[in-house]
Amino acid sequence: MSWDISTLYRSHAGGMARALRRSGLNPDVADDLTQDAFLRVLATPAPRTAGPYNPKAYLYRIAHRLGINHHRREALVQMVALPSDDFASPAPSADQALHARQCLEQAAQALAELPDRTRRAFVMHRIEERSMAEIGQILGISTTRAWALIRDAYRHLAERVDDR
Repeated sequence: MSWDISTLYRSHAGGMARALRRSGLNPDVADDLTQDAFLRVLATPAPRTAGPYNPKAYLYRIAHRLGINHHRREALVQMVALPSDDFASPAPSADQALHARQCLEQAAQALAELPDRTRRAFVMHRIEERSMAEIGQILGISTTRAWALIRDAYRHLAERVDDR
């Protein structure tokens, strides 16, 4: 049984993205996960079953599970709120400038210590602002593995950079 992916995409991608946004995801992530769902269908079509074949339900189920996995990964990342007074002074003091340079040197050293693929994934995510799907495609890995590499890089940097 083969599906016309382009027709399915035109018919259901918008609704899938809206459903993902309603689950609390931002629009960019919802769009990425919608595309990931269609890529998964292209890579691994639905199994043949004896009952009725419902491609819409299959696509929505994949998107829903991708959304759940994304929420789980996000729960692993620590978010730090920045106080607004950190941005009040446009010119840092000499001590602050020296500390910032030291932190940059520590970050550069920590990045150099990372395995090549982890460093490449981190740079693509943080500097080039690529999506997890793009990083996975470029590195030839799954979106989940790309996220794991980036998470490992963040953890390594947090351990090695003295930001106090």
